[in-house]
Amino acid sequence: MTMMPPPITVQAVQPFAVFEKKRGKFVPLTLILVLHIAAFYGIQSGLLSRVVSAAMPVITTVSIVAPPAPPKPPAPSIPRTVELSAPVPRAEIPPLPLIAVAPTEPTITPPQPSRAETAPPATSAPAAPSSPAPSPPAPPTPRTVSSVEYIKAPQLVYPNLSRRLGESGTVVLRILINEKGLPEQILVHKSTGYNNLDEAGRQAAMRALFKPMIENGKPVPVYVLVPLTFQLS
Repeated sequence: MTMMPPPITVQAVQPFAVFEKKRGKFVPLTLILVLHIAAFYGIQSGLLSRVVSAAMPVITTVSIVAPPAPPKPPAPSIPRTVELSAPVPRAEIPPLPLIAVAPTEPTITPPQPSRAETAPPATSAPAAPSSPAPSPPAPPTPRTVSSVEYIKAPQLVYPNLSRRLGESGTVVLRILINEKGLPEQILVHKSTGYNNLDEAGRQAAMRALFKPMIENGKPVPVYVLVPLTFQLS
C-alpha cells in the first residue's frame, strides 16, 4: 500500500490582524500627543488661565465697620451771677416858698355905646301893604255823566281760573275819560266779589276808546260809570 503524504495546510496571514495589533500601541501615544498639543495651545491663548480663574472660588472680603460713637450730651449751663449795682438815691427837691398875693378888687368897665346906637334913628317911610298875587283858578272837577259813546268797546277776556271755579258777576268801573277819549283813570266802583274778574274788567276798559265829551264846542274830561258783566254760558 502506498502511503499518502499528510495534507499541507497553508495559513494565510490577514493584514487587518497586524493593523489591529499595531493600533493598540499607537492609540495611547496619539492621545498623549493630542493632550500635549492642547495644553500648549491653552497656555499660548490664555484659555487655561481663564478656566483656572473660573474654577477657583471667589473670595469676598467683609470688613466690619464699628458704629459711630453716640454724641456727647451738652454740658449743663452754669447760671451766671450778675451783681446789681446799688440804687442811686433820688435827689430831694426843696419845697418852693409860698408868696402871699394881695386880693385885688375887680374893675368894672362900663359898656361903650355902638355906632348904631349913637347914630340918630333914620325916619323910614311907611311900607305899603303888599297885595298877594292872584292864584290861578283851579281846574274844574270833571262831572259824572250817565253814558258815553264807544269808538272801541271793551273786549272782555274771561279768566281761565274763574271759568274753572264757576265765578261770575258784574263789575261797575268809574272811568275818567280825558279830552282825547282815552281812559285816564279806572277805579272799581262796585266789585263782583272776585279779584280776578275785577282785574279782567279793568284791563278790558284800559283797551277801550271813547268818544270825547263836547261842551260849548270844546272836549272836556268827564267821569262815567261803566258796568261790565262776566257770565258763564
